[in-house]
Amino acid sequence: MGFLLILGLAILALLTGQSSAKYEYQTKYLDVPLDHFSYVNESVTFKLRYLTNDTYNPDGSGPILFYTGNEGDIELFAQNTGFMWELAPKLKASLVFAEHRFYGKTLPFGNASYESPRHLGYLTSEQALADFAYLLAQINPSNRTVRARPVVAFGGSYGGMLAAWFRMKYPHMVAGAIAASAPIRQFDTDCGVFNQILTSVFSVAYTKECSLNIGRSWDVLKNYSSSADGLKTLNEKFKFCTNLTKAEDVTGTFFDYLIDVYGNLAMI
Repeated sequence: MGFLLILGLAILALLTGQSSAKYEYQTKYLDVPLDHFSYVNESVTFKLRYLTNDTYNPDGSGPILFYTGNEGDIELFAQNTGFMWELAPKLKASLVFAEHRFYGKTLPFGNASYESPRHLGYLTSEQALADFAYLLAQINPSNRTVRARPVVAFGGSYGGMLAAWFRMKYPHMVAGAIAASAPIRQFDTDCGVFNQILTSVFSVAYTKECSLNIGRSWDVLKNYSSSADGLKTLNEKFKFCTNLTKAEDVTGTFFDYLIDVYGNLAMI
């Protein structure tokens, strides 16, 4: 178990802590409507961040490979979506990576974006897709049909869902979509299925005892979180960047982190 945890942490560090950029792009911003579906706030806009690279398509006549940003900083996705960068020179294509509203530097209400339900009401997939369509119309204004300059959407996981929906919702703008690991049919599935599959992975790949040990570990960690001495022990053993000071730090932040580790290990 110690090896698995260390491996998982190392993988997450590699994915989220790159020290140097592999790919180059221009960072741009576009004013987009806060609400695409109402006349109430039609004059209210915010700055949507997006990244572009036209190295392989200097005259602007080639296709556009468009990444539908998901829940995170768009630069992280741009640096870890190598498939698009491999395709661009072969297709003489432009690359566009659009950031999802309320993530990265695309914050409609600045630092107060998450402070009110009134603000978070604008954090929807529908609004995000409309952002992407608005952006695409601005950077490709002469493209009235998908045949003039084809646009292919790319995304993975939630971003893959967005890519598929982008093609479905705006077929006049998007010629196709590559939606990797996109659970677009997840909504009619039992919410506990993912965790059941996750548990079975450790049972099949290792031993049934492995999954049982993971299950028992939650209660062990809860017990440690209930006392000052227990918290001290956890801080010493795991060497957190910021020490755990209360039980909620363990059952909240630390548990969430461990769940991510186990999930990433199972998917590798």
